[in-house]
Amino acid sequence: MTPPIDTHVRLDTHPTHPSAVTAVLTGTQAHVAHLGLEAADWTVVADNVLVLVRIDHEEPFWAKCAAKHLSASGISVEITPRLQEAMDEEWTWANYPMPWCTRSEIREVFNQAQKIHDDIRHGQLLIHAHAHDGHTTVAVGTYLHRKGKSVYLHGEDHLRQVADTFDSAAGALLAFEKVHGAEMRPGPAPLTDTERAAAEARAPLALTAAKAEPAGPEPETVPAYLADAGDHDALLDAFIDSHSEWEKWRTWSDETTHVIHESQTLRIERIHESPAHETAWTVAAYETPVSDREAPPPPRCWRSC
Repeated sequence: MTPPIDTHVRLDTHPTHPSAVTAVLTGTQAHVAHLGLEAADWTVVADNVLVLVRIDHEEPFWAKCAAKHLSASGISVEITPRLQEAMDEEWTWANYPMPWCTRSEIREVFNQAQKIHDDIRHGQLLIHAHAHDGHTTVAVGTYLHRKGKSVYLHGEDHLRQVADTFDSAAGALLAFEKVHGAEMRPGPAPLTDTERAAAEARAPLALTAAKAEPAGPEPETVPAYLADAGDHDALLDAFIDSHSEWEKWRTWSDETTHVIHESQTLRIERIHESPAHETAWTVAAYETPVSDREAPPPPRCWRSC
């Protein structure tokens, strides 16, 4: 029986990228999982923290595959509930141009586009020129490994595919120029929004950011008659602190607090020990300082709060 490897891998959703997956490695043999994940194109973003980012947004599926391989190797794997939910979700792309394909066939098309993207990103596929054919981006490039073919690429992101191959870079460029001469531009096309977001997700990540934050309590809305009384005095203090044109006075008996605007036409009355279901607050506006009601008692019988 193969002894277990002293490595624990915690897989979770990325803190900022909507579909990327992070792997936090712990244990004396963490390097074993580290090498395996790097070989599967996970990117190191911190000490013993890797991230899987793809342009087809299929990271949860491939993270699930990675988890199976790691577990089969004797490595302990933990999958957070929110990532497990993403792994279990089956979804399809809206307006996909090949609706006759099954989900697995679509995933394979996406994976081929991902490989092209990765080859360009890793410098294995050199893009000579690009153009826009009126519908999408097209490009021509050459694989730099021995006996590498030149390719004509059609599409962007998860829809990019090899539309033709050539035996030489010169032949590929001539054919590309013949069709796209007027729109032809040197080098690769500018990054798409998807490619730019993926590059940002592969940036160095603080270890604390990769760890799951405890979920805070969800705010609860209850009817007013079920709510707690609350801190009325704190509410008044906060109001006075932010509104210097108001002044707060408390009656000598401590039964009532009045908050009066400097114009004497806006007033708030707070009764401290009002019986349940009776008025505790009164907010009033007057045309003049003595309209409708008599003016409040003079300050000599009140004390400042």
